[in-house]
Amino acid sequence: MKELFQAWFKRTFADPQVVILAFLLLFGFGVIIFMGKLLAPLLVSVVIAYLLEAVVRILMRNKLPRMPSVLIVFTMFVVVLVFLLFGLLPLLSSQVAQLVQELPNIISRGQEALVRLPELYPDYVSHEQINEGIADVRKELLFQGEHLLKYSIASITGIITILIYLVLVPLLVFFFLKDKQQIVDWVAHYLPRERGLAAQVWAEMDQQIGNYIRGKFLEIIIAGAVTYIVFALMGLQYAMLLAALVGISVVVPYVGAAVVTLPVAAIAFFQWGWSSEFAYLMLAYGIIQALDGNLLVPILFSEAVNLHPVAIIVSIVVFGGIWGILGVLFAIPLATLVKAVLTAWPTEPPEEQTAKT
Repeated sequence: MKELFQAWFKRTFADPQVVILAFLLLFGFGVIIFMGKLLAPLLVSVVIAYLLEAVVRILMRNKLPRMPSVLIVFTMFVVVLVFLLFGLLPLLSSQVAQLVQELPNIISRGQEALVRLPELYPDYVSHEQINEGIADVRKELLFQGEHLLKYSIASITGIITILIYLVLVPLLVFFFLKDKQQIVDWVAHYLPRERGLAAQVWAEMDQQIGNYIRGKFLEIIIAGAVTYIVFALMGLQYAMLLAALVGISVVVPYVGAAVVTLPVAAIAFFQWGWSSEFAYLMLAYGIIQALDGNLLVPILFSEAVNLHPVAIIVSIVVFGGIWGILGVLFAIPLATLVKAVLTAWPTEPPEEQTAKT
């Protein structure tokens, strides 16, 4: 076994480009793991600038110089950011406050519905099971309430952090767009010259992740907007809040839709009970999810992230277990990176590759 491992190690890492790629990957993951929180504004700015760069390129292809293109795109970004902060966020916060005030009534109605279950299904559910379930729910709510209180006490620090982000992130995004080539050249100056394998991985990542980020951004907007229109027309309470959750849920394929279905069904049930309105709303929600998965996603991602559903689910479980919610959100890009590395990783010794070429 030891000899086989040594032979594999010598065969694989005999190529200096493989060593360089492995070093860059370890260095990148090390920076994210040990300095991720510290560099969070920088990483967020890089992602936003990467997203806006596509719009800048579109304007440049239409004979507009880069600096005016950057100014136009950055102005659009600031306008959208102001709308989110002063238009959408207050609506969402007000609906969250209303939901918190209504929560005791929702809990009491839920208890009434649970108490009826032993009468309706005596062979399957007993009063003892229902009482134990209610007690467990109360304990969990008490725990979450204490956690929320601790969070509210520490919210002053969080507000200061958010204010700093609101200043730093737009500035960094502007300079990343404005001085993109200078920054890229500066980083490349410190990289090893023999980085052909790393460049191959980056080329595939650039195409795949670029399409993925732009596609997900459009999917969030379309799914959230359509859901809000449908929920508002049907008279569902907290339509804006639920639509925002549905829009965010598309970031995590399969798992996100399943998780968001619970609050949608719960609020619809507590508003209408077992009625035709509840059935129609769940039917409309199911149609939205079906159209998103079978029509919108194939259109937006026809050239992006060619991963099997099993690979996507495994990546969500693995990276979510490592990095929590951030790992879940970035599971697809990380899985794409793994796929690009496996595709570019040489399977033959350098001598055989040279002989074939």
